Formats: sequence, structure tokens, C-alpha cells
Amino acid sequence: MKIKLPQPKVAPFKVTRDKVLILNQLLLPHEIKWAECQNHNEVYDAIKKMYVRGAPAIAIAAAYGFYLATWNRINQEKSINLKFLESIKKKLDSARPTAINPARATEKMLGVASALIANKTPKEIKADSVSLLLNLFNKAVDIHQDDALRCYNIGKNTMNHVKKLISKKSYQILTHCNTGSLATGGIGTALGAIRLLNDENRVSQVYVDETRPYLQGSRLTAFELIKEKIPSTLIVDSQAGFLMQKQMIDFVIVGADRITKRGDVANKIGTYMLSVLAKEHKVPFYVVAPKSTFDLTLNKGIEIPIEERDSKEITHVKGIAIAPKIKTLNYSFDITPRENITAIIHEDGIY
Repeated sequence: MKIKLPQPKVAPFKVTRDKVLILNQLLLPHEIKWAECQNHNEVYDAIKKMYVRGAPAIAIAAAYGFYLATWNRINQEKSINLKFLESIKKKLDSARPTAINPARATEKMLGVASALIANKTPKEIKADSVSLLLNLFNKAVDIHQDDALRCYNIGKNTMNHVKKLISKKSYQILTHCNTGSLATGGIGTALGAIRLLNDENRVSQVYVDETRPYLQGSRLTAFELIKEKIPSTLIVDSQAGFLMQKQMIDFVIVGADRITKRGDVANKIGTYMLSVLAKEHKVPFYVVAPKSTFDLTLNKGIEIPIEERDSKEITHVKGIAIAPKIKTLNYSFDITPRENITAIIHEDGIY
């Protein structure tokens, strides 16, 4: 039986056969503007510049970017081969290197193309180009829709786990960064679980970390929670520990960009500090993410490549300097060790 999935109030993509519109999240919550991407380079820029962000969402964007590269190559009547497609995959994967999900998505896209063009002559590939495009487009849409289903199943598993282990009628929840519909192909991961809990009137308050330096919490999570009419309060990042000390937090729930074999987690900078505070105050700390975020080729968190971003994300807001000229260090992610995590919840179960 096909599940009727709950629909998000906002979504990061609009897709047609020859382009993908990506919601420019840098302008939220005050302006709704779509970046029109007609080729893979424009998709790469949209990911790199963080018009679209969140591991599942950038994976979906990368899949559409791979398709657009093939679309344009064929329409320009240039030859298609695996070497060209592998170079497209490599570029799209490099846009945000910490998240593993985009590489997984482009690997699927490359697999579809390889099955159709391997061992064929350029003339044969050209003659069957419509089939190649159709199959790649369908695979990108499938990756998009599959993530929506995964989000729902993640949310259900999280909701059931929390209701079983924390015996309260409603919860005060702390979340970090943005893990909602703007970051995924569906209702979200951690924020999707919060939405499902709220649908059952089990949420008394969501405390939203502002999430420096890019303010995904105050700009995006707060925006989504208001749209979904979920009780919410914005706090500065450095206030979280005090709320735990005052017993105002029942559990912390965050997403992930990569999870190693032993269960160490890379997530938005500030997650590790939250995990330490939660452990000190005996507050459950949940990581919620799809299985595509697991990277079993890596054992420990120290092996995960950590992206370092532009200094202006710290020193400027909307182009206005808020700091003197000074050397900066701007890691986009940190590593939370498994010892600090109560459970990792995915679409098929719980670790």
C-alpha cells in the first residue's frame, strides 16, 4: 500500500526537463527568490554558495546537476562518454566535501549512465540519447522522492522511540542548524520528527539554536517552525547549556552530514559542544539521519574531511562588517564521538 506522505510547507526545488530552480536560502526568511540552474556548473555554484544546503538536499541537487550536464552535452551535439560523466561527478561531489550523500547520489546517476553507454560506439550512444536522458531524469526524480519517504520513516522511528523512552505528555526539545524540508526532499530528518510529534500534540516547545556562523537556525529552522505552526523559541547558541541546567530540555535532536562505522558523527559546527553539555546534564542526545549518511569506509570521526569556509561568514552579516580585520578560523562542521550520543535513528531502525 502506498503511503500518503505529509507535505512540507516549503521546499527547496522546482524541477523541469531542462532546468532546476533552487530556492536561494541565503535570502530567507525575508525574501523568496529562486536561482535558475540550467547546467551543472550553476548547480555546483548553488551548492558551493549554500543556496541549497543540508546533506540530503545537496545530494538531490547534485543528481539533477548530473542530469543537466548530460542534457546540455547532448543538445550541444557533443559526444557522451564515461570519462566526461566521471568528471561531472567529481566536480559536483567536491562542492561540499564533508557530506557523503552527494557522492552517493552521483554514483547512482553514473551507474544508470554506465549501464546504458558502456561498450557502445559514439554513434550508438547518440542514436539512443533520448533513452539516456529519460533514464537519468527518472533516476534523479527517484532519488528526490526516495528521500521524502526516508524522511517520513525516520520521523516515525524517532517519534516512537522518544514516546517509549521519555514518559511525558509533551516535550521541550532543543535542535541545532536546519534539518527540515529546506534541507531534504521531504518533511526533514530531525525537524521532520518534531513535526510528527507536534501533529500528535506532543511538543510544548522547540528551542532553536541560532547556529553561527551562517544562522541556519534563526533564518531557516525558525522560518519552517513558524510555517508549520509549531511552538518555538529562538536562543543564542551559548544559551543551550543554561537551559539544560534549568531542566528546560527533555532531549536534543540534530541531523548529520556523515556518520562513521563506529558511530562518530560530523554535523554543523556547534553540535559537539551540545553533546558535551547534554552528557553532563544527562539529557538524551539523538542524531537523526538517512542511511545514505553512513560512511562505512571510515572508522573514526577524525578521518572525515572537514570543510573550512570563507572568513566573511564570521566577520560580515549581509555584507556589513561586524568585526575588525583579524585572522579567522571557520570550520563548517565538527565531530561528535559516539560516546556522547544516546542513539542514531535512521529510516530502518535505531543504533
